[in-house]
Amino acid sequence: MRVTATPLPGVLLLEPRRFRDARGWFMEGYHRERYTGSGIPGPFVQDNYSWSEPGVLRGLHYQWPQPQAKLVQVLAGAVWDVAVDIRRGSPTFGRWHGELLSAENAHQLYIPEGFAHGFCVVEGPALVAYKCSALYLPEADAGIRWDDPDLGIPWPLEGPPRLSDKDARAPRLAEVPPERLPPWAGEGS
Repeated sequence: MRVTATPLPGVLLLEPRRFRDARGWFMEGYHRERYTGSGIPGPFVQDNYSWSEPGVLRGLHYQWPQPQAKLVQVLAGAVWDVAVDIRRGSPTFGRWHGELLSAENAHQLYIPEGFAHGFCVVEGPALVAYKCSALYLPEADAGIRWDDPDLGIPWPLEGPPRLSDKDARAPRLAEVPPERLPPWAGEGS
């Protein structure tokens, strides 16, 4: 497995090895010891799946308190997956990083706690699977507006996205009260 650091500390792009033969291919989607050794601490306690049509945008979501780290991969179709640093006091606060994840490339994106996450479907329908390090808590569910001009994320969509009501009403990052954002723990976090 190849692991590449992104410009956001802690956000990692993973390229698992595929073993191909005349029948097709085989790949390990997760191996605790290998992933832990690559900087992905886990443990993961919940697996989520979403099925989305072309033009759908989900996000930018996070939980606070009880933040979640996520290991995201695409099983069908393709998405542009985005992580945004929302840790108060972080030197990269408000910066984002995006990667194309697809069934074809089999890449995974690890998003640590303290980051908002979202994606838009660029080839679909798309089946997205992600492991979470904490259980979903409705009272901790939060979001940032997908088109926050201060973030300036250039979502690769033709026309306006299809959004949930919750995502359409999400606040800009600057409108979120500081106590509703995770703190940065300093170097190495």
